[in-house]
Amino acid sequence: MSRVQRIEKLLEAIEPSHLLVTDFSHEHSGRSGTESHIKIVIAGDIFQGKNRVKRHQMIYGCLKEEMEAGIHALQLHVFTQEELLTAKIEPPPRCKGAS
Repeated sequence: MSRVQRIEKLLEAIEPSHLLVTDFSHEHSGRSGTESHIKIVIAGDIFQGKNRVKRHQMIYGCLKEEMEAGIHALQLHVFTQEELLTAKIEPPPRCKGAS
């Protein structure tokens, strides 16, 4: 099972209405195939009334073991379902030396 698949499975616990997990390691010099750079776009009612820090803490709590197992960069976009409708999601930054 790939890291992306493991992350998707772990995040199912919070019952997201939208979930997109993307490996963008190939965009970084020397990281292709490492699954070390991950972008998550997630939405759900569970995030209603929570600030950005609390939302991110919820995600980090679900991904504790994956974080300890070699994720180098994690880009989070965490929304309620309503917020997702108008969200402007930026692409991940390029690392120096990326090809």
